Amino acid sequence: MSPISLMSSKSAPWKILLVDDEPDIHDVTKLTLHRFELDGRRLQFFDAYSGPEAKEILSREPDIALVFLDVVMEAENSGLEVARWMRQDLKNQFTRIVLRTGQPGQAPEESVIVDYDINDYKEKTELDRTKLFTTTFAALRAYRDIYTVEEARRFQVTYREGLERVIEASAHIYQQRNMHDFANGLLQQVVALLRLEKSMLLRLRGASGVSGENSYEVLAKIGNFDDDDQLFNQELLDHLQQVTANRISHLFGDTYVGYFPNESGKASLLVLKGVESVSEIDAKLLEVFSSGVAIAFDNILLNQEISDTQGELIMRLGDVVESRSSEAGNHVRRMSEVCYLIAITSGMDPDEAAILKQAAPMHDIGKIATPDAVLLKPGKLDQGEWDIMKMHPEVGMSILDGSHRPILRAASIIAHQHHEKFDGSGYPQGLVGNEIHVYARIVAVADVFDALMHARVYKQAWPVEQVISHLKSVSGSHLDPRFVELLIENVDKAVDINQRYPD
Repeated sequence: MSPISLMSSKSAPWKILLVDDEPDIHDVTKLTLHRFELDGRRLQFFDAYSGPEAKEILSREPDIALVFLDVVMEAENSGLEVARWMRQDLKNQFTRIVLRTGQPGQAPEESVIVDYDINDYKEKTELDRTKLFTTTFAALRAYRDIYTVEEARRFQVTYREGLERVIEASAHIYQQRNMHDFANGLLQQVVALLRLEKSMLLRLRGASGVSGENSYEVLAKIGNFDDDDQLFNQELLDHLQQVTANRISHLFGDTYVGYFPNESGKASLLVLKGVESVSEIDAKLLEVFSSGVAIAFDNILLNQEISDTQGELIMRLGDVVESRSSEAGNHVRRMSEVCYLIAITSGMDPDEAAILKQAAPMHDIGKIATPDAVLLKPGKLDQGEWDIMKMHPEVGMSILDGSHRPILRAASIIAHQHHEKFDGSGYPQGLVGNEIHVYARIVAVADVFDALMHARVYKQAWPVEQVISHLKSVSGSHLDPRFVELLIENVDKAVDINQRYPD
């Protein structure tokens, strides 16, 4: 039986169950004890006139402190059966049992105490007013003290288990690499710590200026919520303002707003809906957890800033190369997005797909060393000029080779292999099929798609139907048929990318 905290309400009465088939015994007991009080708490009586009635009440009321139990009722051993059932079947080791009998011979005291977990044994004739009072007092005091010890034990167990959950949750949080993954991870772990199901995570955009809906960004949600417009009602905004102003978590009715500050001047706000209470131990666990969260939050923000800066530098470098060769300004951005689309739909790990997305803009980095006379020649290249042009994959690899950074390693592979063809007729190595790295095979599909979809000095933009027809015609020869098929299946999304980044 799972114990129910008797300290949850200091004024709650002690619950007493009277089990006896004689109504007079019920009346006399309640009359004798009607003024009884222990620790400022009165008595609340429950009446059962048979064993089955007693079992029903005990099942329904898990925090009964004391049972006065008659032995002989509908059967000679009805009371003893109730006592056995309480301890063995109901697993109730806390409720005190005082056996009362008017027929001692039916249940000898010594055998009852030995064979059953009975706390006291009284003959009805000896239970006068004084004896009944002292018996009740001793039983309730024992119940109280047992529960005090049990609560202390449960607190230690709960806190230890809670700390284990905090450690596990913190490890999960530290593994996250971007803000949205971090937000989802934080939300899931806090919900797990508090065993809640309906919540959401907000991020404060800045350290100040928390005055309206636009000051917050929803990063993650769990459970069913209304639209954001309805979610950010004035009451919730007032709660968020108060928490961010005081820089401390707070419980507002059934809404818990957690505050997770960090050194960067920003903060994460956690909104938990439908919370009846946050216990002292849960508050302590959240405090321990939040100290780790603040460090993780700072690291995520720093990593995100580094990643964003790196991505922007790569994109700008790609822009420089493409603009030098008279390519459209947004070519590298479209390439990057279409590569990511193909990678994700192919089932590639999102982290790996993100590396490809950032590395793809550098596919033509080797052209930086190609002479203008060759790179910008308006007419057809002669053999010598074509040989110079075909050097840019090797040059690109040499520029990027040797780095231990995943993005630059990927960019080196892409720069070197993006002109290889699936049937082995490409350059510079003449690789065939899966010998070509998956990154380069995806980039080749995205590059051809973008080149055909947009006008160049030597051609007009093709309609999408003609582009699809051409992709099918070179599938298996120039391009990997698997990635061609994926692009065609998702061509609407690829066209949307083109519309977002026009020339």
